Amino acid sequence: MKKVLGLSFGRKMSNTEVMVKHALDACREAGHEVRFIRVNDLDIQDCTGCIACVVGMIQGKKGGCHLKDDFHILDEAMAESDAVIYGCPTFEMTPTGTFKTVCDRMGPSHDISFRKAVIEEGLAAGKSPDELPDQRCLKPRVGAFFSVGGAMTKNWLSFMLPTMYCLSLSQGIDIVDTYEYYGAMAYNHVVGNQPVMDRMYEMGRHVAQAVACEDEEERRRWRGDHEGACPVCHCDLLTLSDDKKSIECPVCGTYGSFTVEDGRLIPHFTKEQQARSRLYYAGKLEHSTEIKTCAAPPGQIPDLQERLKPYRWE
Repeated sequence: MKKVLGLSFGRKMSNTEVMVKHALDACREAGHEVRFIRVNDLDIQDCTGCIACVVGMIQGKKGGCHLKDDFHILDEAMAESDAVIYGCPTFEMTPTGTFKTVCDRMGPSHDISFRKAVIEEGLAAGKSPDELPDQRCLKPRVGAFFSVGGAMTKNWLSFMLPTMYCLSLSQGIDIVDTYEYYGAMAYNHVVGNQPVMDRMYEMGRHVAQAVACEDEEERRRWRGDHEGACPVCHCDLLTLSDDKKSIECPVCGTYGSFTVEDGRLIPHFTKEQQARSRLYYAGKLEHSTEIKTCAAPPGQIPDLQERLKPYRWE
């Protein structure tokens, strides 16, 4: 039996909440332990960008956050889970502010490429596990997520799924399914839309199957019904290079090419590029190495405070 966490970023008994719970029903019926959290009920403050968490880890410490709020509840729930299913309503084409706040707080402080190095080096140096980041972050975890939008037109949800990867990305959670529910305004509630309810139960089954797998490749296998333009994140969002000759997946940070066949744009990403997606450890390691080697140290500008004086208007 595994532990599956469900997170709703919607209102109480909203479409989002009921959809998360229905997916959890499938996990529970498969024999897994489930837990549900309505994130909006928690007091989670905005990240201040002080980077104390990152600096602490670079110095070989735990890298905690100085803010005192309910974030620790969510943090512990994520740490003890083996899988997570989360959903979020659409506000102006993007996830809610609360969702983004949680992503900001999870961000670098929970990046497994930082944490893995700190844990391994700390244990090798004889440090107590209590002095280091939570080692549960290194266990394999799977997840799935969905967006909910009232608009009848899909493009009003354009930035939802790509942005929702920000919650799982730093933690190295392998996403095995995503779903985009648009046109919700046509129903009083999702409980009256049986195909969508069935799809949520299917998402739960996908997570239940994946979290029970011992084989890594089978555990990480994509189980969603939409392949998308990118073979890694399965999103449809792509960006064109300045010269319009190549493409990039903005979620994975991978570069590719494209051809036009029978009027259809066909994206191509090499195996090497796919392997360096930031959804994978190798891609995250690129970024953490960049931070460790390129970030300017304190004191780089000796007269910094003097230069800032003209801008201290308060």
